[in-house]
Amino acid sequence: MPRGRRLIVPNCPHHVVQRGHDRKAVFICDDDYQHYLSTLADTKKELGLSVYAYCLMTNHVHLIVDPLDQTENLSALMKKLSGKQTRYTNSLERRTGTLWESRFKSSPIETDAYLLECSRYVELNPVKAGMVEKAEDWKWSSYGQKVGLCKKEWLDFDVCYLGLSKAESERQKNYRQFVESRVDENTTQQIFNSLERCQLTGTGTFTDEIERRLGRRIQNRGPGRPRKGE
Repeated sequence: MPRGRRLIVPNCPHHVVQRGHDRKAVFICDDDYQHYLSTLADTKKELGLSVYAYCLMTNHVHLIVDPLDQTENLSALMKKLSGKQTRYTNSLERRTGTLWESRFKSSPIETDAYLLECSRYVELNPVKAGMVEKAEDWKWSSYGQKVGLCKKEWLDFDVCYLGLSKAESERQKNYRQFVESRVDENTTQQIFNSLERCQLTGTGTFTDEIERRLGRRIQNRGPGRPRKGE
């Protein structure tokens, strides 16, 4: 697979990022964020895919999305999100042109090893950028829902999050503790590199599994956690 070419895997969560054109702001006021989330909720339902996490920053967005059986739905989702937000903003500002870079980036995630790590990475973006002190202080991410601060009926809970506890209150507490715990910088760097290169976020075993599922070789493997025993 050539570097930078997207790999979309059925029934697999994907870490997705789309940036504003020339890294310019795409969200200025609360209404801008609300419009994007409304489109996300409606389009997610229309296409029948799962959204496990999100974070809207001022000049880019992070999503964790599972296209389920229809891999083309991931591109369809991003096309609708970018198109509707562009038309909305252009109408308000009486301008033309796109808000976004021409292509979004995505990385299939190894669920057991990396899905919670990627969710934390996404939801800590505002903290890492110095915009807020804690993840709960940024209202434009999925974190508040996962720790019981707000309710969004359209957000899906992935198996790793649900596996934190059978009891909702305990699960919310455990997830908060996980997000607030020390982050391994090597893991953070791997998540970033895999996304920038549109490669798999996972171990060598995960790469082998995806190659078997797709029936083809995946080139340009990024460094990952070693297989057990290595």
